Amino acid sequence: MMTVHEVSELTGVSVRALHHYDRIGLLHPTEVTAAGYRLYDETALERLQYLLLFKELQFPLKEIQEILDSPNFERNRALEQQITLLQMKKEHLENLIDFARGIKAIGVKKLDFTAFDTKKLDEYARQARKSFGQTPEYKEFEEKSKGRTRQEEQTINTELMGILAGFGRMQKTDPADEAVQARVKKLQAFITEHFYTCSKEILLQLGRMYAGGGAMTENINEVGGEGTAEYACKAIEAYCR
Repeated sequence: MMTVHEVSELTGVSVRALHHYDRIGLLHPTEVTAAGYRLYDETALERLQYLLLFKELQFPLKEIQEILDSPNFERNRALEQQITLLQMKKEHLENLIDFARGIKAIGVKKLDFTAFDTKKLDEYARQARKSFGQTPEYKEFEEKSKGRTRQEEQTINTELMGILAGFGRMQKTDPADEAVQARVKKLQAFITEHFYTCSKEILLQLGRMYAGGGAMTENINEVGGEGTAEYACKAIEAYCR
């Protein structure tokens, strides 16, 4: 057993944060002594590891709790999802480094983009599904997509990419501009209608995924132009504030 101060020293998580996790039911101590000291065993520390991984991936605390408390929670599957998203973040950082080095070496150049194909679109959908795992949103997505033909799926995804591509034409406009915010609202409504109930918390997470590198960022930037995914993320952040 470890005290709250020992856990804090081991993990880098502040005592205050550990107390907060206890209050909201996210991470209870294994035992509380008669003197009021919180004690944590290996099972609690294992839960804390998953908590911190999801937090690193910018999952809201409420959603982390729902995932960890779900009877369908599978540790290996969760780790696979977390590894995928961490790889996407790593790729994003590597792309930024390469981009910065390119500017330093040869300056800014015009880039050419080709339309996305079905393979990339399927990868886009696969990554989105994996990121939500067994959450209620994922189950709702499964229910709404049940019985759709491949053509219907492609039509919906093409419309979604069309909405996202529209942000590319607005990049010179302040992300908080009324017209830009109207497009964010349209995006939110479209996701709710065709995929799952898109709360502001989920929309904010999606925006960060759009700009996080990997297939999602590439697909959006190919249809909307360089920087579209990053701009859409900024517009979504302004909307969610």
